[in-house]
Amino acid sequence: MITVANLKIQFGKRVLFQDVNLKFTAGNCYGVIGANGAGKSTFLKAISGEINATSGNISLGPGERLSVLSQDHFAFDEFTVLNTVLKGHTQMWDLMQEKDALYNKPDFSEEDGMKAAELEETFGNMGGWNAENDAATLLSNLGIKEKFHYTLMKDMDGKQKVRVLLAQALFGNPDNLLLDEPTNDLDLETVQWLENYLSNYENTVLVVSHDRHFLDAISTHTVDIDYGKIKLFAGNYSFWYESSQLALRQQKIQNKKAEEKKKELQEFISRFSANVAKSKQTTSRKKMLEKLNIEDIEPSTRRYPGIIFTPDRQAGNQILEVNGLSASVDGKLLFKDVDFKAEKDEKIVFLSRDTRAMTAFFEIISGNKKPDTGTYQWGQTITTAYLPLDNSDYFNSDMTLFDWLCQFTNDTTEVFIRGQLGKMLFAGEEIYKKVNVLSGGEKIRCIIAKMMLEGANALILDTPTNHLDLESIQAFNNNLIKYPGNIFMSSHDHEFIQTVCNRIIELTPNGIIDKLMDYDDYISDGKIHELREKMYAE
Repeated sequence: MITVANLKIQFGKRVLFQDVNLKFTAGNCYGVIGANGAGKSTFLKAISGEINATSGNISLGPGERLSVLSQDHFAFDEFTVLNTVLKGHTQMWDLMQEKDALYNKPDFSEEDGMKAAELEETFGNMGGWNAENDAATLLSNLGIKEKFHYTLMKDMDGKQKVRVLLAQALFGNPDNLLLDEPTNDLDLETVQWLENYLSNYENTVLVVSHDRHFLDAISTHTVDIDYGKIKLFAGNYSFWYESSQLALRQQKIQNKKAEEKKKELQEFISRFSANVAKSKQTTSRKKMLEKLNIEDIEPSTRRYPGIIFTPDRQAGNQILEVNGLSASVDGKLLFKDVDFKAEKDEKIVFLSRDTRAMTAFFEIISGNKKPDTGTYQWGQTITTAYLPLDNSDYFNSDMTLFDWLCQFTNDTTEVFIRGQLGKMLFAGEEIYKKVNVLSGGEKIRCIIAKMMLEGANALILDTPTNHLDLESIQAFNNNLIKYPGNIFMSSHDHEFIQTVCNRIIELTPNGIIDKLMDYDDYISDGKIHELREKMYAE
């Protein structure tokens, strides 16, 4: 249990939030949401004690342990992978060191033996005898193979370190768990494992994430940080989003009778409660929506970008034909024997266990790189717009945002450019900001603004939700569902794939898997799972 009382966080004159009084209880998972800069990570840091509150206090239940997902990828460089995980349970780790030091004494005495016996009993009560096995199991479940368990952390790459640090946070079944963006750099299969793990977690969890499917799968409650306040709502992200949008629509219809509004909200709650009952969250704690008061539902003050892709011309019947395509990087084969023909209106997601495969494929069909073998041919009527994984080349200048966007349109009037940037939430003097100082999320919104001007009837999107906040992701997702053209994309966002795409092509070193089906069916199909394992076998 975590109790927050009269919390206030202030930096200089800026008050992030104040008058925060909340209690987070065992058996519940709290998804923490808020616009970029609202203070989500700061809130978790205040709870963990990494930063001091301006005023107020935070307390845990008596004798409870708090575990935090470390953001420092170099803190454990001199430890093995397995020991890094074991260090996640500080008390157990310290006990292990004390035991080892005692046994290594050259003049081990009878008194030392009695002390060692006491330590062994305490160690056993903590679950210490199974500690290494439990840590190894967590690592394996998170994709760190056994051959790496005794490797020094400094010899692991960045993505591997993320997984080890996540295992460290989960280790020892902590009473209170704080996870800031735990799905970053995880593949879809590992995210699915983490969803299942946290869905059945019996202690207290607070999670910051931009992955909506992940939040929906694990959250019993939503913690919304907005306009200097932190509010707690029953339900997951989708419930919060849909209910806030419903309340906003009702607010705009001022002449609607109070009884009609109440009835509409009650029907919404009942419908959503039924969906929750069917989800993987099967414990009694998941029935909180049935007790929700309709007064708890209110409009959000969030701003959503206006993402609208409108093709300048309709695509013909010939879209894209690929024959015998293969590619490798640094001597490693990424994919081969890629043969397919894209049909009109298809929205295809490309998958691979090696994310470099999708990027290589998109760079090839965008004309930026040559394949090792094979050919591709776009239809005569097709125009493309590309959102690359690495967009740094676009922003290596000291141009203003205004001038930068002017490069991609014939209409360079201030009214038009301001309007386009305004859709991407750049307003006022922000349009004169230098593009080389933009944040990752701002750069993606700029690329989207550029793509909207291109009027393409085929979009190539390489991991489009990277760096975007939930509001931008939601707006992006909503438009792609309606987009009247072809989409070729990769993504780590389960919801994006499931709601947008109607065809799946998985790129492997031994050919492709090509299925006309949605993503949920793809990942749950046992025969496809067997085929995938075969296709990736070395």
